[in-house]
Formats: sequence, structure tokens, C-alpha cells
Amino acid sequence: MVLVWGTNFVAMKLGLRELTPFQLGAGRYLLAFLPLALFVRPPRLAARWVLLYGLTQGVCQFGLLFLALRAGMSASLASVILQMQVFFTALFGFVLLGERVGRPLQAAMAIAALGLGCFCLDFATRGGAGVTLAGFLLTVASAAMWAASNIVVRRARTAAPDFDVLPFMVWSSLVPVLPFVLLSLAFDPPATRWDWRGLSLTSWASLAYLGWFATILGYAMWTGLLKRHPANRVAPFSLAVPVVGIAAGMLGLGERITPWQWAGIVLVVLSLALVVFGSRWPTRQRRPGAPL
Repeated sequence: MVLVWGTNFVAMKLGLRELTPFQLGAGRYLLAFLPLALFVRPPRLAARWVLLYGLTQGVCQFGLLFLALRAGMSASLASVILQMQVFFTALFGFVLLGERVGRPLQAAMAIAALGLGCFCLDFATRGGAGVTLAGFLLTVASAAMWAASNIVVRRARTAAPDFDVLPFMVWSSLVPVLPFVLLSLAFDPPATRWDWRGLSLTSWASLAYLGWFATILGYAMWTGLLKRHPANRVAPFSLAVPVVGIAAGMLGLGERITPWQWAGIVLVVLSLALVVFGSRWPTRQRRPGAPL
């Protein structure tokens, strides 16, 4: 799962060499829907949750991410910045669901803010070193939309606790296809519209990888792990996604990372580690018999 999600940023970059962001989005979700929809029944929950998830996770999250990668965000840094969804999820959960924000999460958010400050200093001192401000801001917005889709999933689980995730993922993948097609017709230059016959094998492989592996297989493996093992044993592995993403971007695309960007990466990953492991530390530090 870590390898699939970590390397899918490189697949996005390769696909965007010949496809526009909206075409890549339509192709990704069309392949995620077909041919699995022929074998997987619709999920047993209200259609509004499928629709909302398809719009927030598909159109908004990945639409913004594809635009960011086209606008100048590197695959390496995108894999890190996108993990800010953890903190947006906490913020939305606090505002919309009344969820409590504990001290470890508060400290992690402060550290993550310092990490974002390092990226801002990189723009101020070096002009981003190959990463544009527009790409950076679009990636942050994409992380916020990922968090919004997490809230949708939480509400869906409240409404139907036993719904099956695979049908949910497959049928929600149908939702973004038409919006992406309409966006492409509205904004893409006529010369770039939908000449699939001229696509290279690399572009077709990118679409297949994003649709079948990153979307369906990745989420199916992640959900299967959560079903078989406690969440606190599975969650730490997600910290390796940015590591794989950085390595894949540097090795596969020749991307370079500046010292300020490295500092920001370290702080963001440290903040994520604090979220994952922070709840355990008070338990280890309490003395036997001490009040909770």
C-alpha cells in the first residue's frame, strides 16, 4: 500500500505530460469504475454519501492536485504537503462534528505550521526552487478537500456502520467522470481535447495505475489492514508514504529538494509522527496508581 500510494505521484506527473488535469481526472475515475462496476453491486447506504464523496475526493481533491502538479508542484513535495489532510481533518472534525482536539494533535499542528513556514521561506529566498507558489497553494487546498472527504466517510459510517468499502469506492468513482469531462470541454484548449488514439503507452499505463492500483487496490489494501489489525498498528505505516514519494520523485523524475524544503519535510513528518504516537506517550509516562 505504501509503495502504491508513494509512487502514484510520479504516475500523475507522467500522465500530465500528454493529458490535461481534467482529462487525467476523467480517465482515472472511468478506469476505477470500469470494469469493476460489472461485478460489484452498489453500496448499501444513501446515495448522497456516494455523491458527496465522489465530489470531494474525486473532483475537488484530485482535480486540485492535478492542477497543482501541472502548475509547478513537484511529485516529491506533493506527497508530503498532501499529508496536511490530517490537520484539516482535525479542524473540520472540531468545527462540524464537535470532536475534541487533544494536546498531542495541538502540538503537531504547531510543528506542521513551522514546516509550512519553512516552505514559505524557501519561496521568499529561492523563489521555490522549481516549485511554484500556485502549485503549492493548490496542493494545500487539495489536502483540505481530502479532509472534507474524510468527514463524509465518518458521517457515512455513522449512517450505515457496516457498509462495504470496496463497492463504495467503485461506485463513487463514477461521480467525478462527468464533472471532469464538462470541465475539460469548458477550459481545455480545443487542440488538446480527447484524442485518445495518440496517447503513448506511458500515458495509458499512468491512467491504469492511478485508476486500478492507486484508487481501488490501494484503498482496498488499507481497509483490509484496518479490518485485520488495530488502527494504532496500521496508521504508522502511512508515515512511509512521503518517504517513498520523495524517493520516487528524485529517482524517477530527477527532482531536487532545497535545504529549506528538507527542513519543512522533516517538520511535517515529525508532526505526523506526533499525531500517530502522541496518544501513547502519556500512558507510558503515568505512574501506577496516578490519577488519569
